[in-house]
Amino acid sequence: MNGSFLYSAVRTPFGRHGGALTGVRPDDLAATVMSALVDKTPRLEPARIDEVVFGNSNGAGEDSRNVGRMGALLAGLPVTVPATTVNRLCGSSLDAAMIASRTVETGDADLVIAGGVESMTRSPWVLPRPQKPYAPTDATLVSTTLGWRHVNPRMPKEWTVSLGEANEQLQEKFGISRERQDAFALRSHRLAARAWDDGFYEPLVTPVAGVVLGRDEGIRTDTTLEKLASLRTSFRSDGTITAGNASPLSDGASALLIGSQRAADHVGVQPLARIAGRGAAALEPQMFGYAPVEAAERALAGAGIDWGDVGAVELNEAFAVQSLACIDAWGIDPEIVNTRGGAIALGHPLGASGGRILGTLAHVLRERGARWGVAAICIGVGQGLAVVLESV
Repeated sequence: MNGSFLYSAVRTPFGRHGGALTGVRPDDLAATVMSALVDKTPRLEPARIDEVVFGNSNGAGEDSRNVGRMGALLAGLPVTVPATTVNRLCGSSLDAAMIASRTVETGDADLVIAGGVESMTRSPWVLPRPQKPYAPTDATLVSTTLGWRHVNPRMPKEWTVSLGEANEQLQEKFGISRERQDAFALRSHRLAARAWDDGFYEPLVTPVAGVVLGRDEGIRTDTTLEKLASLRTSFRSDGTITAGNASPLSDGASALLIGSQRAADHVGVQPLARIAGRGAAALEPQMFGYAPVEAAERALAGAGIDWGDVGAVELNEAFAVQSLACIDAWGIDPEIVNTRGGAIALGHPLGASGGRILGTLAHVLRERGARWGVAAICIGVGQGLAVVLESV
C-alpha cells in the first residue's frame, strides 16, 4: 500500500449566518477554495488532479446536483477531472479527506482535492411532495439549515430530539456544569483571536471575491465569563446550553490537497503530514456528541500509537459540553486541544469543518514541533470520525 500525505490546506473565512458571506453561493465558495489550493502550488498542473471529493451536508438548494463537480468546473479545473460529493453531515469534509487518502493508498490516484462547503444562510426551505396532485390540505415549509426534517414516523422519538436537547442529555449523563462550558467557550474565542493576531491563519485562509471579510466573523473579542453567564439557555429553561457555549450557524468552505509521496514532484512542495490513521464510530443518535471518543481510539490504533504520543488535538466544537465530554473520556491535557481556537469562535459551516480542523492540525503540529496529532468531529444521528496525522 502507498502512503497518503497532506500537501496543502486552505479555507475561506467563516461567516456568520446572515453575515458577510450571505450573497455568495455555496458552489462559488467551493470554487474559491479549489482555485486557491491550485494557486498555492504553482507547479501543479491542474490536469494532474485525479479526482475531487467534496463534502456537503444540506444539499437541498444551490449546493445540490453534486456541488463538488460544480465547484471544480467553476474553479476552472479541466473538465476531465472527475468529482463527487459526499454527505456525512458535520463530518462530510473529514470523510472526503479519508476517502481521498484511501484512494491514494490503493494506487487509484496520485492527487486528490478533498474538502467541503456549506452555506447555512442560503439553505432553502422545502415542501414535502403531496401524496396526490392538488392536495386540498396545507403544507408546511421546512428549513434545511440544521437538524432533523421530514422525520420518518417509525424512528424512535428518543433518537430524533433536537441537537441541543441531545447535548443537554449528554450534560446530565456526565455532569458537565454550565460554568465549565462557558469557560471552554471563552477560551475558544480568546485563542482564535490570538491566532489571527499572531498571523497563524493568514497562510490557511483565502479571501472571497467581492466580500470584505478579513477574519472569521464569529470571533467575539469582547466576550467575558460574565457575559456568557448572562445568556439564556436555548433548549431547556433549567438547562446549560446557550448561544454562547455552542457553535454558531455559519457559511464557508475548505479544501485539502492529498497525494502520494511521489506526487511531490508534481506539486513542487513537500507534504505537511502523513495520514497515519482513520476511525469511524457510531452509537445512539442522541449521543452523537460522544461519538468522537471511539472514532479517535480507532484512528490511534490504526496509526499504531496511543494518547501518550499525541501532541495536538483539533476537536470540532459543536457544543462545549460534548467537547468537554470527549476530552474527559480521553484523559488528555485540555491544553493541547484547539490551541488556535475552535468552532465555538471560528464557526461551524457543517460541510467545511472537517477540512478546517485537518488543515489546522497539520500547521499546529509544525508550530509545536509535535509528531502526532488527532482531528476528530462529532456527527448528527450518532456518528463520529477521526484522523491521525504524522508530521513529516
